[in-house]
Amino acid sequence: MATSGATILKIFCTFMLFNSDLAVKTFSKKEIRHNRDRVSRMFHYAYDGYMKYAYPYDELQPLTCDGHDTWGKYSLTLIDALDTLAIMGNYSEFRKVADLVIKNANFDVDMNVSVFETNIRIVGGLVSAHLMSKKAGIELEDGWPCSGPLLNLAENVARRLLPAFQTKTGMPYGTVNFRYGVPKGETTVTSTAGVGTFIVEFGALSKLTGDPVFLDTALRALKALWNTKSILGLVGNHIDVATGKWTALDAGIGGQVDSYFEYLVKGAILFKIPELMTMFKGYDIAIEKYLKRDDWYMWAHMTKGTISLPIFQSLDGYWPGLQSLIGDIEKGMKTILNYHQVWRQYGALPEFYSITKGEAHATREGYPLRPEMIESAMYLYQATKDPLLLQLGVDVLESIEQVTKTSCGYATIKNVRDHTLDNRMESFFLAETTKYLYLLFDHDNFIHNTGGHGDVINTPNGECIINAGGYVFNTEAHPIDPAALYCCSAEKKEQDKLLQEMHDEMDLLELLELTDSAALEKDKDKRSMEDRLRDIIGAYGFDDDYANFDDDEDVLDGADLVDDEEENINDEAEDIDATLNLYNKIVKNVKSDQIFKFKIQDGNFQTVTIDKLKTDDAVTDSPLNDNSNKNGDSVGSKDLDNEKAEEKRKQDGSIDKKHTAIDTSAIKQGVTIDDLKSKITKIIEDAKIVSPKESETPTSAIKPDADTSTIVNSNSKQAQSNPFQDISSLMSDMLQQLKKLSERDKTREMPEIFTCPAQPFHSRFSVGGEMFFEE
Repeated sequence: MATSGATILKIFCTFMLFNSDLAVKTFSKKEIRHNRDRVSRMFHYAYDGYMKYAYPYDELQPLTCDGHDTWGKYSLTLIDALDTLAIMGNYSEFRKVADLVIKNANFDVDMNVSVFETNIRIVGGLVSAHLMSKKAGIELEDGWPCSGPLLNLAENVARRLLPAFQTKTGMPYGTVNFRYGVPKGETTVTSTAGVGTFIVEFGALSKLTGDPVFLDTALRALKALWNTKSILGLVGNHIDVATGKWTALDAGIGGQVDSYFEYLVKGAILFKIPELMTMFKGYDIAIEKYLKRDDWYMWAHMTKGTISLPIFQSLDGYWPGLQSLIGDIEKGMKTILNYHQVWRQYGALPEFYSITKGEAHATREGYPLRPEMIESAMYLYQATKDPLLLQLGVDVLESIEQVTKTSCGYATIKNVRDHTLDNRMESFFLAETTKYLYLLFDHDNFIHNTGGHGDVINTPNGECIINAGGYVFNTEAHPIDPAALYCCSAEKKEQDKLLQEMHDEMDLLELLELTDSAALEKDKDKRSMEDRLRDIIGAYGFDDDYANFDDDEDVLDGADLVDDEEENINDEAEDIDATLNLYNKIVKNVKSDQIFKFKIQDGNFQTVTIDKLKTDDAVTDSPLNDNSNKNGDSVGSKDLDNEKAEEKRKQDGSIDKKHTAIDTSAIKQGVTIDDLKSKITKIIEDAKIVSPKESETPTSAIKPDADTSTIVNSNSKQAQSNPFQDISSLMSDMLQQLKKLSERDKTREMPEIFTCPAQPFHSRFSVGGEMFFEE
C-alpha cells in the first residue's frame, strides 16, 4: 500500500520530537535546587526593581525604569506578588508589604476598573495573602482565618464589583466604577471568561465571611453561560449580558474563554459542587470532538463545528495542566510537548502561532512573559515526575534570563522572531510566571503538601486543621487553602453538631461488640453501690463512721448524716451520678427490716415517717413493687380523693411513665429499703441517666398524718429525728431529672444521613475528579 508524503513527514516529525525528548537528561537534587534558587533570584530582582522604581504605580516599565498605572491605581504588582513572597519563604518582606497594603490601600475612589482583572488580581491576591498570614508570622486577630484586615480589604473590593452583576441574565458587565457602580453607557458585551471567572475568589469570600451573596452571584453567572451553549455543546468568546445572545461565535480554549473552563473544574474541586464538573465534562466532550486536531486545539464555529482559526494561542498553555486535574495525564503530556516545541523554535511562545504554517502569526508575535505553559508543567510534573518537564522549565528560565532581563527588571518580548523588547513588565510575571517556575523546582514547598501534615488551630468555630495541602490556584496563581475555607464555613458548624450528636448517642464498645451495654450499666451501678461510696463521703462532708453504723440501732441519728458545718446536700448534688451515689451511701446503712412511708405532693417526693417493722409485714401492693401496671400507672392511685387532683399532679410534677414505675399520686403504703433500692436501680437503668448540670430542688415537705411522722423541710440541714429526709430530697431530685430526660428523649432525633466533612483536597489531582462524575 502506498504511503503519502504527508504521512511520511508526520511520522518523521513525530520520531524527531520524541527522539529529542528521550535525549533529555535526568536532574540531580542539587541541580533542581540550583534552578530553584535561580528562579528566586529572578523574582527578587524584578520585585526589587518594581519597589525601587515603580511603586506605588501598578506596574514597572523595565526599559525606562519607572512606573505606570494600568488596570487601576492600586499598586497592582505589590498586591499581586504578595503571596509569592510567602511561597519563596521571604516572610519578613511579606509582613512588611502586608502592613503597607493594609495601611495604604483605598478602594473608595471614583475609578473605572475591569471587573475580571480586579477580581483575579486584587481580590484573589488579598484572599490568598490573608490565608498565608499565619505561616508568614503576622500577628493574627481573634477569629482568624474567618476575619482579618486583608480579608476585610478583599471583601470591600468584591462588594464594589457586585453592581456589575445586576443584569437580567446574572452575567456581569465588563467594567465597574469603584464608587458609583456600572458607568453610564457601558457596553453590555463581555468576554466568556469575563462572565465565568469568579467562583474561586467569590466562593472563598462566602466561606470565610459567612455571606453567601458572593458564591451565589458567581454560580448564577456560571449557570447562565451553561444555558447559552450551542446545540454542539460549545460556547463563543463574547456575549451580550443583557440579552444572553452571543456576539462572537468562535469557540476555543484560549483567550477570552480559557478561565471559564478552568473555574468549572476548580470550583467543583474547591467547593464540592459536582454540577460544575458535569458541565465541564460536557464541554470537554465537545472540545475533543470539534476543536482537537492531532493534539492541537483550534478554534471552530460554535454552532457548525467547522474550524475557523487553525491557530495556537499562548493562553492555551493552561489546558494540559487542567487536563491533569481531571486525570487526563496522557492527553496533557502530548499537548504540552507540542507547546514546548514552539518554545524551542523561538525561545518564547508567540501570542498566536499558525499550526498550518508552523510559525508565529504576523500580527501577534509578542510574548508578554506569560505563565500558562509553565503552570501546566508544574501540575504535570507533580502527577508524573517526568524530567522532560524539568527540562521545559530550564528552557524557559534560560530564555527569560538571557533575552528579557534589563537593568531593573524583565521586559515583554515584542517580537519572538528577533527578540526585540517592549517597555512593560505585567504584574502576572511576579504573581504567576516566577511562582509556577519556582514551584516546578521546589519539590518540598508547603504548597505541594499531600496531606501528610498540617497546622492545628483553635478558632471561634472550634478546632481546625489548615495548611494540609490541596491548594487550589485561581487563574492568577493565587493559592486558596480549602481547609481554611471549611474551617469558617456553615457546613463545618452543622457537621460538628452532627458529630457531637452522634458521639452522644454512640456506644463504641457495644458498636464494636466488645461488651454488652446492659451489663456495663449494671457493673457501673454495682460500683456506685460499693466502690465509689468513700469518694462521695469526702465530697459531701460525711464522716467515715457513717459507713459503720451499729446494726442493732433502730433509728439513725440525723447528726451522723449531715454535719451542721457542711453545705446543703441538695445544693451539692447537681450531678445526678453523684446524687445516686449519695443515695446509695445512705441506704446502705439502713436495715432491711426498716419500713418507711413517703408521699408526693406538688411534684415533690417526701419521706414522712419511719416505722420499726419486720420485713414480712411490708405491704406488697406498693406501687414500687411489681404490682404496678405496664403503663406505669400506680395501683394506689385509687386512693386519691378525686380524679382532678390526680390530673393536676400529673401536669405539675409527674415524670414520664415511660421511664419509671413511680407514679405521682400519693403513696400510703410502706416499703422495705431493699425493695426501694432494687426499684430505683431499675429506674436508673431504664432512664439511661446522664449527668445534667442543673437540678431542681424541692422546696418544702408536706405535713404527715401519723403521729410517728416528723415534719421535715427538704432544704434544711436539720434532720434530727428523720434520717430519711435526705432520701426524700434525693428521690425528688431524681424524679425531676427523670422527667427532664424523658422529655428530652422525646424530641431528640438522630440525623438520617451522616456525612464526614471533606478535609483538605490532596493527591486527588491524579484521579482527576472522578468522584464527581455521574454514570
